[in-house]
Amino acid sequence: MDYKLRGLLAATYTPMHANGSLNLAEIPKMTDYLKQSGVSGIYVCGSTGEGMSLTSDERRALTEAFVASAKGRLKSVIHVGHNSLSEAAELAAHCQQVGADVISATAPSYYKINSVEMLVDCMAQVAAAAPELPFYYYHMPLLTGAVLDMRRFLELADERIPNLAGMKYTAPMVHEFQACQELMDGRFNIVWGTDEMLLSALAVGAQSAIGSTYNIAAPLNRKLISAFQEGNLDRARELQLKSIQMINLLLKYPFHASIKSILTRFGINCGGCRLPLTSLTSDQEKQLHQELDSTGMSQWLFEATSVKSCNGEKHSGPHPAIPPSHLGQLAKSQAEITDRM
Repeated sequence: MDYKLRGLLAATYTPMHANGSLNLAEIPKMTDYLKQSGVSGIYVCGSTGEGMSLTSDERRALTEAFVASAKGRLKSVIHVGHNSLSEAAELAAHCQQVGADVISATAPSYYKINSVEMLVDCMAQVAAAAPELPFYYYHMPLLTGAVLDMRRFLELADERIPNLAGMKYTAPMVHEFQACQELMDGRFNIVWGTDEMLLSALAVGAQSAIGSTYNIAAPLNRKLISAFQEGNLDRARELQLKSIQMINLLLKYPFHASIKSILTRFGINCGGCRLPLTSLTSDQEKQLHQELDSTGMSQWLFEATSVKSCNGEKHSGPHPAIPPSHLGQLAKSQAEITDRM
């Protein structure tokens, strides 16, 4: 199927209440903010969204909420991968019913896939359940254990999966990513999935990327892309390094819980994470935000000097949660601050 994702897509987080239940009321707010930040789409129920820790009913509810909120504004890509292929197929069919734009799936991961042929068999079953939607295989070998030749997968899958559009490629093998992109004269849309190596992917022709950090740093990465397109490689490297430094700081703590905490301070109440992922302790959360402040990252993540509080005063110390009415201004201010970086 000829379909192309373009630009940055945010791998969305799943908002949760303190008891771990879904907090669907936050999704319109999240979608509004992401639209303002300049992403072109959302990737829902993936690794970032804790899709594998949700029940199928929860995944359907989350899908419906995000699709409704994003309709006509952001492309909605829904991950339907599951250890049960029957469940994955039902989730795929549901996506088609509710108007999602794209479906995607990882390989089953409990019983490891040990051949390209078996992987094609599995993905064909899932994709066939939503024949009208473009299908993207989600290559995430670190988590699935399916360390296979992706070029060969595309060759075989092209014969078996009529709605195969491309792949979300989340692995550091830039040479294989390039080979997949150039296969069959660029037949497939291969989307990059390793945020800290975005510049490397751009160098071999990437046109789109999906990532967790684009929830909080889309303006930074959009500037990186612009610098690369303008031939300003020194500037592009500088911005990539800032992204790496941010990621390294977040990795000192439970990574996904850290970004959820940042989004919560943006005014989008994301809550914590479900086991086996861990949430931040109160001490960790305090230390994280102290480090963000002391390193200057808060200036472009929280736009401390640009967004005013409800009473019109600017904040120079610890940042309060930003009220919903300011989320659009926040995204604009992030872009302005990134301009000065």
